[in-house]
Amino acid sequence: MNTLSRTLIIVIMLAVSVFGQEPAFNGKWKLIPAKSSTLDYYRSATLEFAVKEDALTLTTWQGPKRVYEEQMTLNTTGRPQPVEIRDGSFASNLFMGLKLPVGGTKEVTAGWEKDGVLRIVENFDVATSQGTSRLGMTRRYELSEHKDLLTCVVTRNTRKTGPEARYVYKRHDADNAYEMLLTDDWAIDSKLPEHACLISVQGIVNEKAPLLYFTFGPAYPFNYTRELRDFLEERRNFTFTKLHTVEEAFATFREHIKGYIVWDKNVRTSLIVAYTLAGLEQGVVITEDMIPLAEKYGFKPIDDFRGRFTGQSDFEIYSWAKDAYWSRCSRDVIVWLGGIHGSILMPAAADFGMMNRGFCSDLSARATDTQEFALTKSLLAEMNPMGQVWGWHSYKKDAEEELTTLLSSYALTSDGLNTMPNTSFLIGVPASPGFKFKNQHNIVPGKTYVPENKVYLALVQTDGLGIGAWVKPGRGSIPYAWEVTMKFLHLSPAMLEFYYAQATPNDYFIGCLSGSSYMYPKAFPKEWLPKEIARARELMEQLDLRVFEIMDYAGDGTEAGENNLPKEIVDVYYNEMPDAIGFLNGYYASNTFTVRGKVPFISYDYYLSADKTEAEAAADLTELAEINAQRPYFLLVHVRESSDVARVKAICDRLGPDIEVVPLDVFLKMAGERPTFTERYLP
Repeated sequence: MNTLSRTLIIVIMLAVSVFGQEPAFNGKWKLIPAKSSTLDYYRSATLEFAVKEDALTLTTWQGPKRVYEEQMTLNTTGRPQPVEIRDGSFASNLFMGLKLPVGGTKEVTAGWEKDGVLRIVENFDVATSQGTSRLGMTRRYELSEHKDLLTCVVTRNTRKTGPEARYVYKRHDADNAYEMLLTDDWAIDSKLPEHACLISVQGIVNEKAPLLYFTFGPAYPFNYTRELRDFLEERRNFTFTKLHTVEEAFATFREHIKGYIVWDKNVRTSLIVAYTLAGLEQGVVITEDMIPLAEKYGFKPIDDFRGRFTGQSDFEIYSWAKDAYWSRCSRDVIVWLGGIHGSILMPAAADFGMMNRGFCSDLSARATDTQEFALTKSLLAEMNPMGQVWGWHSYKKDAEEELTTLLSSYALTSDGLNTMPNTSFLIGVPASPGFKFKNQHNIVPGKTYVPENKVYLALVQTDGLGIGAWVKPGRGSIPYAWEVTMKFLHLSPAMLEFYYAQATPNDYFIGCLSGSSYMYPKAFPKEWLPKEIARARELMEQLDLRVFEIMDYAGDGTEAGENNLPKEIVDVYYNEMPDAIGFLNGYYASNTFTVRGKVPFISYDYYLSADKTEAEAAADLTELAEINAQRPYFLLVHVRESSDVARVKAICDRLGPDIEVVPLDVFLKMAGERPTFTERYLP
């Protein structure tokens, strides 16, 4: 480098050195490969800074197989200084045929720019195939707005083309987790013992930090776990280390686990009871063949259910469990590990139940099951009003409508399913700093939406986002509304960010289901109903939602039964949600309609089941348009979650030109301007 160039660099560095050092650089940082330029041979890299008033020490490590390490202690006054070369590797581009002279020196100049940017300039000789060349390399290190990421941009005087070399680092101890794959085999005599044990490990180790995440098989009801894992890695900067076996999990988390509970494979219910005790004692649930492995890692026996419940009914087993554990359990969270019965159990919701010391059961809510029904009521009666029922009812024992009616009568709401995955992990991952939950609104403020004399059709997906069509084909191709499980703002904020960040202009979110989470307003105590709807309104405001959906089968407690609402309950929703632009009602088709101040309350006129052929569904919709002859006609369609958007679009493409698919918020605005439905309530 000539004298003029060297003098210019010194002047620049002296100029920037007047800015103060940035202590937030201090500590160790880990490379995020997905956000960084390629490191050639190296697969991982770290930086470590120790910043002082006019100096710093920078340790660079790259590996893991062939290790490169360099430590430089530099003044940050802008004055150049010699640094000995101990490794001749051209570490930034190892695959280039360049070597540094080991034992020689390079000239290094360091200083702080404004806004806390660190600039390090290196000048050194390299051996090339044609002899020796002099290189100048500049590294600029800059912290992100929230000081949780560090970006290093590398430039060289010899590199004239191509993208800039950019390396992004996160704090070394931040967002490091483990991932395990769970198969689609949940049979008691096959993979359930292993899966059940790992879920209990998850419920323990995630209590203080998100450490263990499960990716589920392709047939799992919640079909997004792999995509969400990728989002956590790519957008939230998580680093996942794979574990493959129960033994690897025990070895990794042995310091977290206090003991083990043996459940009896011959008595399925003993596993559910074991989860209650596991949450209270921070123990893992195992079968007898796993005892040697548990003891290998020093876990102590907490209890052994082998033979204890042989020949007993579920009522007897859960009565025993209530006597033994209920006094120590939460009154804010209670857990139903129901779902599929028989030789299969899918208890993925148990991790969150354990974290909250929830009493676990799959008790019946059917009145004719007199003993279990009485025990269910005795438990719900002692829960705190507006508490949470986590999980799902047993498909063998009762109906969704029966349990939801019963829990609503005690001012409780329901969240999740028994298969709800990774909540203990996701509750520990907040939304990204500065992230705003912004809906894809289509309404232009101040604009009047006057409908034409045609049929307007709006589509809403059933059953929330997680078990729906979000990751299936067709999303974004037509206007489509998605039900948001709003309480997941607190339970799984990163999961909601995953959906909001991916939404296309055709994806519109709405609040559900009847309250802050699932409940039936007709069964809810009148003194608690306004408070629950107000709680739902607060979540709507935080999630930028303006449409709310109600579903209530408390009238006769049967699927596809009476789901209309009386006027006094509709009044509560209008009173407690004054900023809503519309309300939806039903699951299957329903008949409650009204409009107040141009804000409509509309029931579904059609339920699109997964079993209907495209031709049959199109014929149904066309016939509804024929029957409802007055124009405009507002046809609200609820789409079964197992359908994908591509299928729904194919059905809509079969409809005539007089039927137009429109965004739900536009649909409601037009319906409010020119309602043609008849006001109707439940008598």
